[in-house]
Amino acid sequence: MSATREASSPPKNPAENRPVVTRFAPSPTGFLHIGGARTALFNYLFARHHGGKFLLRIEDTDRARSTEPAIAAILDGLGWLDFDHDGEIVYQFERAARHAEVARELLANGNAYKCYATAEELEEMRAAQRAAKAPLRYDGRWRDRVAGPEFDNQPYVIRLKAPREGSVTINDRVQGAVTVANAELDDMVLLRSDGTPTYMLAVVVDDHDMGVTHVIRGDDHLNNAFRQLALIRAMGWEEPVYAHVPLIHGSDGAKLSKRHGALGVDAYRDELGMLPEAVENYLLRLGWGHGDDEFIDRAQAIQWFDLAGVGRAPARFDLKKLENVNGHYMRLADDARLVALVTPRIAAAIGRNLTAADQDLLLRSMSGLKIRAKNINELADSAIFYLRTRPIPIDERAASLLTPEAGDLLAQVHRDLVVLDSWTTQSTEAAVRAIAESRELGLGKLAQPLRAAVSGSTTSPGIFEVLEQLGREESLGRIADAIQLAKGKQ
Repeated sequence: MSATREASSPPKNPAENRPVVTRFAPSPTGFLHIGGARTALFNYLFARHHGGKFLLRIEDTDRARSTEPAIAAILDGLGWLDFDHDGEIVYQFERAARHAEVARELLANGNAYKCYATAEELEEMRAAQRAAKAPLRYDGRWRDRVAGPEFDNQPYVIRLKAPREGSVTINDRVQGAVTVANAELDDMVLLRSDGTPTYMLAVVVDDHDMGVTHVIRGDDHLNNAFRQLALIRAMGWEEPVYAHVPLIHGSDGAKLSKRHGALGVDAYRDELGMLPEAVENYLLRLGWGHGDDEFIDRAQAIQWFDLAGVGRAPARFDLKKLENVNGHYMRLADDARLVALVTPRIAAAIGRNLTAADQDLLLRSMSGLKIRAKNINELADSAIFYLRTRPIPIDERAASLLTPEAGDLLAQVHRDLVVLDSWTTQSTEAAVRAIAESRELGLGKLAQPLRAAVSGSTTSPGIFEVLEQLGREESLGRIADAIQLAKGKQ
């Protein structure tokens, strides 16, 4: 289907004078895709910005592919993102009788007709069109034909009698004015021969009955809008405002795929360890902007969001940028919330449930841990050393620091720390600094092997903070273990 586009501002649609009602209408054939989540977000924010309603419809008419687990995954993803919808969920399949009623009403008023063409006849028609290199569309053979008695009790479909002359223009709030010649639109099927409605019919009827004023969706549905508009006009219904948002592409400009990060929303939570507010903020900035603002919270988004800020060019998904946004929100997150999020990951890694004392230790350490983590997985990995049982595992880089010379230094650290009256970040740092000065060494010469000894890694929060959180007994025990490891290298 070819279309012409104009950059001029579209005229006012009467639907814009009504209270705003948007809808998110996923097909439950799999998880909530990241692109679908952005569509839901835009609909949600637009409705909340205008004080309207955000509705949810499950388009489950494809019974072969629609599954209960997929519905559960979609609802789980929307719940995680906290996109609270208004009213009850509408399940499209349950409304089949209403869809059929509209098709028969169109048939009765002359805006639809019965088509008795068989599958074989339609295939012959398409073969001839392919041979002639003509567009593949229904040729209207039953449009003005009256069925004789020989067709009694024969199966038929109901087709829309679409306009053939002139053109139709959609004043899209993102794409601008888009025009298509009516000659390019065929008479689409509304009701199949078994009496079941088609997707096109169901969508139009449901949007009307739900009072949807603004249809905000991906621009892969733009062609559908022209067919759906013909049906809306045939019924004499008020037309919605259309806003077709460009799809998300990969960072290389290609169609978004799994290699770019095209995963289900649940994977960003469970596998990548993202926070919902970070995913929301990143999706908001994919194709919409507000000046140079990069970090926009929910309240600001509702205040600022409108369709005028949505661009026409496809947005590019960049997983690294999402990680950076997530790191920002990790630093802002409540420590207790982060402890709850890392607890099951750490428990799985160390093979035991965490005790209340374990979780208290994580809570006390969280402020130092979260500033270095970009996701919950990194946060859990960086926190595990606090809960390891002695002797703790030492990674390869940390082990390389535990030389015999380092063992000698750690032995003095152990001797001077064991006699401290108080065990605080300040007192342990002062003692280690004194050793470094007496040996005319930089503090790092002691801090690095000390970090390796108590954390098993070359990276951790501030080492003296770690000593305070671990406590005197555990810290000294780990240092003693490292001294033995270093001696074994002599």
